Amino acid sequence: MLTREEAQTIYRAGEETVVRALLEMDARIHALEQRVEDLQAQARHLQDQLAKNSRNSSKPPSTDGFQKPAPKSLREKSARPSGGQPGHAGQTLAMVEKPDRIERHQVERCERCGRSLAACPPEGVEKRQVHDLPPLRLIVAEHQAEMKRCSCGHLNKAAFPEGVNAPVQYGSGVKAAAVYLKNYQFLPYERTCELLGDFFNCPMSEGTLANLIGECHARLDEPVQQIKERIAQAPVAQFDESGSRVEKKLWWLHAASTATATYYDIHPKRGTEALEAIGILPDFGGRAIHDFWKPYFGYECAHGLCNAHHLRELIFVHEQHQQAWADAMIDCLLDIKAAVAQFRPTTDHLTKARIRDFEARYQSILDDGYAANPLSASPAPTEKKRGRHKKTKPRNLLERLDEHRREALAFMYDFRVPFDNNLAERDIRMMKVQQKISGMFRSEAGAHAFCRIRSYISTARKNALGAMDAIARVFAGNPFVPTTAGSAQLANTT
Repeated sequence: MLTREEAQTIYRAGEETVVRALLEMDARIHALEQRVEDLQAQARHLQDQLAKNSRNSSKPPSTDGFQKPAPKSLREKSARPSGGQPGHAGQTLAMVEKPDRIERHQVERCERCGRSLAACPPEGVEKRQVHDLPPLRLIVAEHQAEMKRCSCGHLNKAAFPEGVNAPVQYGSGVKAAAVYLKNYQFLPYERTCELLGDFFNCPMSEGTLANLIGECHARLDEPVQQIKERIAQAPVAQFDESGSRVEKKLWWLHAASTATATYYDIHPKRGTEALEAIGILPDFGGRAIHDFWKPYFGYECAHGLCNAHHLRELIFVHEQHQQAWADAMIDCLLDIKAAVAQFRPTTDHLTKARIRDFEARYQSILDDGYAANPLSASPAPTEKKRGRHKKTKPRNLLERLDEHRREALAFMYDFRVPFDNNLAERDIRMMKVQQKISGMFRSEAGAHAFCRIRSYISTARKNALGAMDAIARVFAGNPFVPTTAGSAQLANTT
């Protein structure tokens, strides 16, 4: 810190010394101001990171820890009470007319006087039924092929049924159950084999289980290829991706979804290289719904953005940066969604006047947002900072909603387009459940087999076919394949 005596010494040294000292102090002050600005930006960034949770960002709920954020759903509260509604059939356990076994419990003596009542006929009976599992065991079917010798000397042997290839083998039911437990219930190899032994007295090695999964994978080559083609032909499809582990390395699991079909694939890369290898988007002619992952925009199809992501980011801007325009934009998007839901049963579009009103409201909110987030001055040329000047999160969100407004509002212009990307996110979420239960994939082949089998199971479930029945059809040689491209989307699911 400059003392009075030092200042007087500089003053007496003359004009040139004073000017030089002032310029040096001004440079130091400017450098310190810049340092303070940088530290404030860093502190703001850290505060923003700490404030993010699953409600106001794309972070998954598992990252919230024990301090879960207070739920603030954007759904409108229904007037209906919780639970089953009037007229709902319900699933109450009911008595059957013809039980499999009847146990008669007799009255032997009078409870009061002790007299024998063994010879007295009953006046009536009270019935109670217990529903339970039968003893579980494998049923062994032996196939015997006759051999007969003709008078010509030739020995003739009857043919075994298709699929009966070995002296001893598992049937299609056991195979389907094993694949069901591993690929639908996500049990690890060891626990799958343990369950089969405990429940059915069917001890199975992990190697045998791996062979059964490999057989199912091979049988599903053509059916899953057809599922992939159905999605590629759909007018609207949703896309998402998430990290996964294969042989301890980070891979990326990609999902393409419609209301009636699901296709999974896994690749070491996340971006364009993976999308090209998967092969749906390069020739996709419909509208791709996604969450603004930039590589998706490298394809010339129409696009739509997930507004559930926008709502979470707007919540963050409103709560963390106290910007009113973000709250107004939340109301605007939800009002458009409500209007679309209101008119969808009777028409496939909003009126032009209604669309113009919403567009004007949308633009007015963007104008307010730009006024609250002006671009800061660029760094001085002397600082020689490389790259683009960093923008704030509110400003980045504003520019996205402005430059991609047609994609953000695609659900308003075309009722087939969903409000969000929740369909694909739900499909991806099931794969994350598999990760939590079973961990990483131990081989690349196992990862691809899981994706193919799960694509088939998810598609079957979307078409009201049970997972066990669907897998049994694979081993019976009659796999399920959807017959349409799934153009009827499950729109506005938030």
